[in-house]
This record gives sequence, C-alpha cells and structure tokens, in this order.
Amino acid sequence: MSALLDGDLSEAGRVAGVSLTEYFVTGRARWLWRYRLSQMAADPDHARWMVRQAVVGDEGLVVGHAGFHGPPDELGMVEIGYSIAPDFRRQGYARAALIELLRRAGAAAEVSTVRATISPDNVASLATISGFGFVEVGEQWDEEDGREVVFEVPARRVPSA
Repeated sequence: MSALLDGDLSEAGRVAGVSLTEYFVTGRARWLWRYRLSQMAADPDHARWMVRQAVVGDEGLVVGHAGFHGPPDELGMVEIGYSIAPDFRRQGYARAALIELLRRAGAAAEVSTVRATISPDNVASLATISGFGFVEVGEQWDEEDGREVVFEVPARRVPSA
C-alpha cells in the first residue's frame, strides 16, 4: 500500500505478486490506501481483515479490490467493501468478490453479521447484493460518500455460487 501511495505500480505489483493497473493509484484509491495503512499501523493484527486485490484466472488478472473495513466489532459485525475497475464492470466480478467476502466472513467464528453500506443512487451495487439476504436496517451519513443505506445479513448464510 505504501508503494501505491507513492504511485509506484511496479513496486506495488512486485510486492503483491500480480500486475496492478492505474486503477490502484487514481481517484479514491490513494485515500483508501492511506486510510487502511493508518488502521494497520494502529493495530497490525487488523491487516488480515483489510483490502486485497481481486484476482481472476490462472494469469492473475487483477480486476479490482475487495475486503473488510476492519475486524469484527464487539457485536461481531464486519463491513464489506469492494471496487471493480471500470474495464471489468458488468461481468460478474463484483458478485464474485461479494461471494468470497461472505464466505470468508461466514468462516470466521467471531463474525456474526455482515454489513454493506451503499449510496441509494448506486444501482449497480444495490443489484449486486440483491439475492444474498441483505436486509435494509437504516441509513447513515459518510463523510466521503454522503448518504448511504445500511444493509446487513447473518454471517452464517452461505451464498450460492
């Protein structure tokens, strides 16, 4: 993540073991890496819950990133986050990332609930979580994203492929 903050895709890819695209250093990506690095600096054990590259196929095609916003809270809730690069959207990769995040959450004994927060205008993300048992539980204001609808699903609900 430090290499990504520096805009050094070559070094970031070397460390990650996959080729990364400009998507990882443009737009909100730098904000994300800065924020996640500060979380991990505060508590290195949180690293296993953080963002990872979304890699597809034997060639290691990186289509985006996905992970949790942090470890489970005191009630066992984790919040998911995923982002697919524009060239790879509408091809099922967000759904695949969501399935993997739900599987990982369901496999962790300390997780009881999975949360997704989505802008009410983000039709694609709302469609992505549909069919996975997420229930709207409220709204919140996010300093970066504005108004978000909060959805939750029990972690032990294993999604179909």
